[in-house]
Amino acid sequence: MTRERPVPPAERRIFCNRTLNLRAIKAIGYDMDYTLIHYHVEAWERAAYEVTRQKLLVLGWPVQDLSFDPELVIRGLIVDTERGNFIKANRFGYVKQAMHGTKPVPFEDMQRIYQPVIVSLSDPKFHFLNTLFSLSEGCLYAQLVDRLDEGRLGDKLDYAGLYKKVRSTIDEAHVEGALKQEIMADPAKFVDRDRDTVTALLDQKYSGKQLILVTNSEWAYTSAMMTWTFDPYLKGEIDTWRKLFDVVIISSRKPDFFFTKSPLYEVVNDEGLLKPAQRVERGHIYCGGHASHVEAGLDIRGDDILYVGDHIYGDVHVSKRSLSWRTALVLRELEDEVRALRHFDDKRIELERLMAEKESLEQEHAWLRLEEQRVRSNYADKPESTARELGGRQREMRERLARLDEAIGPFARSSTELTNRRWGLLLRTGNDKSHLARQIERYADVYMSRVSNFLPATPFVFLRSHRGSMPHDA
Repeated sequence: MTRERPVPPAERRIFCNRTLNLRAIKAIGYDMDYTLIHYHVEAWERAAYEVTRQKLLVLGWPVQDLSFDPELVIRGLIVDTERGNFIKANRFGYVKQAMHGTKPVPFEDMQRIYQPVIVSLSDPKFHFLNTLFSLSEGCLYAQLVDRLDEGRLGDKLDYAGLYKKVRSTIDEAHVEGALKQEIMADPAKFVDRDRDTVTALLDQKYSGKQLILVTNSEWAYTSAMMTWTFDPYLKGEIDTWRKLFDVVIISSRKPDFFFTKSPLYEVVNDEGLLKPAQRVERGHIYCGGHASHVEAGLDIRGDDILYVGDHIYGDVHVSKRSLSWRTALVLRELEDEVRALRHFDDKRIELERLMAEKESLEQEHAWLRLEEQRVRSNYADKPESTARELGGRQREMRERLARLDEAIGPFARSSTELTNRRWGLLLRTGNDKSHLARQIERYADVYMSRVSNFLPATPFVFLRSHRGSMPHDA
């Protein structure tokens, strides 16, 4: 008797932009942080924020009363370092929401500033919050913009210089290791351990796929965190995480790993001792190198490989663009997003009904204006009604539209506050897709909330994209 096939809830499914036959994939590469290892986001980012705040406090910055606000920014926002603003743009690059420091930018000011601007990530003044690691950085920068405006950071910094200082200080905190030491000392406080992730990778391993770990983390941290997260669920022939992966690359320096020819070293002992290496071989652990080392060592190319990561640029965009690897994005916030949309469904249906009624009334009002114009200017075919009658009908129509707007208002406001009261949904801005959604569409063949979403899909699944739609399809 076969076991009943598990059917995951909507938020735990794999969503497909480009058809992917997993049977044809020969190797699957994984990022580690926020991909294979899921952190408790608020705990991790609060710790990163606090380490950085302490470093600034030592330098004499007025940050003693600041604290981490997990709701202040979300992934997918864009930092305008010229103006000290956080902006949320739609898929075309038009700004739909803005915050200066920690304060919302009024709609009229936002229109004045950004109406002539089409956001492009190639512009150096714009910085994209690519990953959950960006939340502590974004929160601290927003708070310090307020301090800069108050004149509390001196007169030598501008918004761009402030952003560089926050970014470099957070980078220093990561490099110096105090933050990672805190996490290694108490991983249960920071990590959401998931047995299903281990099982999903075992399914892939025993189905004949080569598994690769490519992480920017150094050896001591990688070894400690993978051992704590994976090894309790491994036994038998594959009883440690190191036996699960055919190749491990640490300190990979992504995104450079995908397009810069860097030297390759082998990790030869548990202390992390390195020796130069010429090629990648199965069963070994390496430091640095380049993606081409992996392709040559495992005899795989391009769309033989699926790479799975959480960083839209450093994992997904670059591996797709530089190497034509197949790509999967892990978007942990997707679970809250899908659940919120499901709970909002009844209100969404009512909102769509009201908006359809509004659109019909607006069309009727526009037609009445045209009819009145034709009467007053005495051209084309004249309507039977007088200009006065047409004007009266327009006033009636405007009154009906005003009442309709009052009914629409609460539904519309609710729809913009789902998952985050400031920014709303991650993948939507108003009625359009967000800039992040556009990035995902372009560069991620599939996306999901966790690696363990592979488990019910199986390593043999054929993932088909939905038929692309255009407005006229409706």
